Amino acid sequence: MISQFFILSPRGDTIIMRDYLGNVPKASSEVFFRKVNFWDKGGRDAPPVFNVDGVSYLYVKDGGVFLVATTRENVSPSLVLELLKRIGGIIKDYCGLLSEEAVRKNFVLLYELLDEVIDYGYPQNSSSEALKEFVLNEPTMLKPSKSKGDGIFPGVGKGPTGVIKSILDTSRTEGKAREEIFVDIVEKISCTFSSSGNVQTSQIDGAIQVKSYLTGNPAIAIALNDNLVIGRRETSGAVEYGGYGRGSDTVMLDDCNFHQSVSLDRFETERTLQLVPPDGEFAVMNYRSTYPFKPPFRVSTTVDEDPNSALKAIINIRISPDFSGDKAASGLEVVVPMPREVARVHCELGRDAKTGAGGQSWDWQERARRLVWKFKRVMGGVEHTLRVRATLSDGWGAGIKKSIGPINLQFTIPMYCASRLQVRYLQILKDQKNHQPYRWVRYVTLSNSYVVRT
Repeated sequence: MISQFFILSPRGDTIIMRDYLGNVPKASSEVFFRKVNFWDKGGRDAPPVFNVDGVSYLYVKDGGVFLVATTRENVSPSLVLELLKRIGGIIKDYCGLLSEEAVRKNFVLLYELLDEVIDYGYPQNSSSEALKEFVLNEPTMLKPSKSKGDGIFPGVGKGPTGVIKSILDTSRTEGKAREEIFVDIVEKISCTFSSSGNVQTSQIDGAIQVKSYLTGNPAIAIALNDNLVIGRRETSGAVEYGGYGRGSDTVMLDDCNFHQSVSLDRFETERTLQLVPPDGEFAVMNYRSTYPFKPPFRVSTTVDEDPNSALKAIINIRISPDFSGDKAASGLEVVVPMPREVARVHCELGRDAKTGAGGQSWDWQERARRLVWKFKRVMGGVEHTLRVRATLSDGWGAGIKKSIGPINLQFTIPMYCASRLQVRYLQILKDQKNHQPYRWVRYVTLSNSYVVRT
């Protein structure tokens, strides 16, 4: 049972607040924001669930705002966190995007939705489509130019014009709204590299996301790679994949699951998903692959004693994007943890940085004991280097080299798919000759855990 639900701005202002049980202090939002901002346990961020004075705080951060639930009961954390994520999805479905401005401009509508989603602290209804019949207020839509690229494409803009829309557009505009459908293949990759650069572990967690603005909810067909193989078995020490063989072009997934609305009648023979998409954004298919793939970034490092000073170490870091030059990664951050012996650092960016390539910068976070190398944009096939001079408080020792790292990368690569899963075609099954809605198919790869040992 949930005691409170509130939405906070990045500055800690309470934008939306509902108190269901009255058993948690009114100042709980201030307690939460202070705790999250000053969480200092090993330089890490606050976990999604923590307890203060007998009150459990559960939160997710999306679009720059905090969605928070409080409780004194022994509730399932995964249930509450899933509910918070669904509330965030409902806001996106009705307001077009989730941001502080969108919440402020639509707070009346959001209170109306919230009263249907949670009743006396109990979750009731989190279906965007089912909530439409209970909503009377109209959303206030933001202009696309004000979008900062929240959602699955952070930092790279909103894509096609008109993506910031409400699901109410198709039911209340009598066919005047622009009809369109978005299919996004979103992949989060996890890689661990040894100090020699070899891949130790790798995994892809992906989803095919659909957001439909089609009137009448027509059936659609999504055709995937015809050489897609799902499931594998071990035989005679070798890995065999179904009856499709192991050609270099074969796309291999370990397992997957589908939305309840998907018909699989044509999937086994044609690799085609057929469904009637409900309103709002949802995952048609979730999948996982542990089959080896080409990592988008290679990182090499060297750590040596400065020949001119026993109190300094020289660290050279080289980033090598291993994807085609017509693609670019955005928001790349290279995080290098440093040991206690490092008092301060000074960095020299590569020659390419002097020409403004990549929009590079570096930041020494002394309190967290880490160096962050940042890029606004990284083109494929272009290497970048960083030379770090670290001043040591106790001088050079054998343990310095081992205590630096591991290096962690965070990035987003639009129009790049690590698993090579593709949409061959997107068909709208509607019996109208002149019915030509807009269809968008997009790809994006994000880092989940990208770790390089030094």
